[in-house]
Amino acid sequence: MVWRNQTLNLDFILLGIFDYRPTHIFLFSLVLGIFTVAFMGNTLMVLLIYLDTQLHTPMYLLLSQLSLMDLMLISTTVPKMAFSYLSGRKSISLAGCGIQIFFYVSLLGAECFLLAVMAYDRYVAVCHPLRYTILMNQKRCVFMTVASWILGSLDGIIVLVAALSFPYCSSLEIHHFFCDVAALLPLSCTDTSAFENLLFICCVVMLVLPVSVIIGSYSRVLQAVICMDSKESRRKAFTICSSHLSVVGLYYGAAMFMYMRPASNHTPDQDKVVSAFYTILTPMLNPLIYSLRNKDVSKGFQKLLRKGKL
Repeated sequence: MVWRNQTLNLDFILLGIFDYRPTHIFLFSLVLGIFTVAFMGNTLMVLLIYLDTQLHTPMYLLLSQLSLMDLMLISTTVPKMAFSYLSGRKSISLAGCGIQIFFYVSLLGAECFLLAVMAYDRYVAVCHPLRYTILMNQKRCVFMTVASWILGSLDGIIVLVAALSFPYCSSLEIHHFFCDVAALLPLSCTDTSAFENLLFICCVVMLVLPVSVIIGSYSRVLQAVICMDSKESRRKAFTICSSHLSVVGLYYGAAMFMYMRPASNHTPDQDKVVSAFYTILTPMLNPLIYSLRNKDVSKGFQKLLRKGKL
């Protein structure tokens, strides 16, 4: 009980990713620029899909949820990092650390499942176009979307409860720019190897199962696209699917590199860079990929600008 009271009163120190050298000041400014573009891009994507009735289809409903997840993910880490860097106050309470862990893990997990649902949606649209409105009706689409949020949240709750159950009495310096579980566990007084192994297994399952669905879906989509007679149909299907595959490659590539390696192969600096890639850069790229390569999104944006709704 004593250690629990001590732990609850702890303040951790986030060492961050930047110092005050000119090069790092430039990089920090660049991160703020990326954050601004990501925040505005994902907000506009959510508003556009909500306001344009022609985009009220399963594919764009899923896309709006992806943008919302990216918006929440980048807002979970960057504002605190920027405040710590600009103010010099690098401390974060255990409660604040727990909030970051919950939202970070939940959003990553939910995005894993949502990308698999988006792949299934494209599979049905390309391979079973006549049955699309039945197989991907609004009720089923909402159900799979809500399921993605719930499964991600359950993952976040499990990791949060486990992480906060350990006593922390070692050095309170977290070698990261936010409270990542992998960076927090080495500070514990007790042996966390069993939990780290369980966490590794969970990460593998969370990544491998959705990736299997994505690979299976797009292998069938590729076969169907090759067999299409119309060049225009092939071009449209390829454009939409390649946009989604670009997002999948960016997200899962970094996540697998980060979480599907043994803990002994991790270094703090390497983890910071990889985490920055898929928590800061990827949320900026997602709306750009979909808006630049999707005529429906571009037309919808131009139409709402003319009407003055955006």
